[in-house]
Amino acid sequence: CFFILGLRVTVLLTSSLMVLGAGLRCVPVSDIEIRKKLIHGGQLLNGLAGPTVMNAAPFLSTTWFSPDERATATAIASLLNSLGSAAAFLVGPLVVPPPNGTAHLLAHSNTQHIKDRIEAMLYAEFGMVSLIFSAALAYFPSRPPFPPSVAAASQRLSYRRSFCRLLSNFRFLMIALAYAIPLGVFSGWSGVLDLILTPIHVSQVDAGWIGFWSIVGGCVVGIAMARFADFIRGMLKFILLLLLSGATLASTWFTLTCLTTVTHLPLTTATLYTSCILLGIFLNSSVPIFFELFVETVYPVPEGISCGVVTFLSNVFMGVLLFFLTFYHTEFSWFNWCLPGSCLLSLLLILCFRESYDRLYLDVVVSV
Repeated sequence: CFFILGLRVTVLLTSSLMVLGAGLRCVPVSDIEIRKKLIHGGQLLNGLAGPTVMNAAPFLSTTWFSPDERATATAIASLLNSLGSAAAFLVGPLVVPPPNGTAHLLAHSNTQHIKDRIEAMLYAEFGMVSLIFSAALAYFPSRPPFPPSVAAASQRLSYRRSFCRLLSNFRFLMIALAYAIPLGVFSGWSGVLDLILTPIHVSQVDAGWIGFWSIVGGCVVGIAMARFADFIRGMLKFILLLLLSGATLASTWFTLTCLTTVTHLPLTTATLYTSCILLGIFLNSSVPIFFELFVETVYPVPEGISCGVVTFLSNVFMGVLLFFLTFYHTEFSWFNWCLPGSCLLSLLLILCFRESYDRLYLDVVVSV
């Protein structure tokens, strides 16, 4: 979409899909079946807009920022997008009372109270999305008056040649799996974090705070790492090795802690908070570094295509994991072990990966 329509038209198109999707969820219909279809339709429209927004960061940074600012811009654009997920971890439990913690759940007044709170949250989301769409419609230029770098002004491959280049590039496939497997597993795992922590007596609100701080910490560390990558170029692989090593250790610590009857490790709120938050920090902060490495590896493939492929792969792994969860949902130890396994596999792939900086090389050589 970015390559064909440009940045402004794509942003307006995706934000309009989000407005329409959020609006469908707020339609006051008394028929439960019709209301359910409207909500599913709204979620579908929102899901169609999601991948485009997730892949916008590298294209935005290349279009608007110089080579010594690109990694930082990618980190800010991609990680601040995650703050919405962080807010969801808090807003959901705080606005809507959990059914398993509501006294006399079958009472009509309590059920109606929960329904009213859910509808209030849906209306608030519709208002925020509409405000963002209005701001983008009022002012969102597609590109700066002058290209900030040689790479920003250079020609890119067509869609057909881009996909052929990606599928035939073994190094890209290696780094794509290194990104998609752990991030897909982590996305599925964090989405059902409250269910995983319930057997060890952690409330939904505490699970929400764990998810919130892991994302916020990932944003801070990710932006700091990206700024370091802008100052000292050619260090993307080294940064990823550090982050994935930390993610492997943190996920192993959490998994062993949950097996307290076997490992006899102390199972406390502090250990659960620390291990989960560290895991989220390491994995969330790796996203912009991965994006920059994708673009550098397969340049001149357009940024949206390369990042779109890896985002699709990540969603595939998340979907497969959640599919198995529908059959094995009574015991979550296997789900927890998927985390350190995926992080370790990604770490090994990064170790074997031979990095290159084709886009940066073009900017430096032509500028000189």
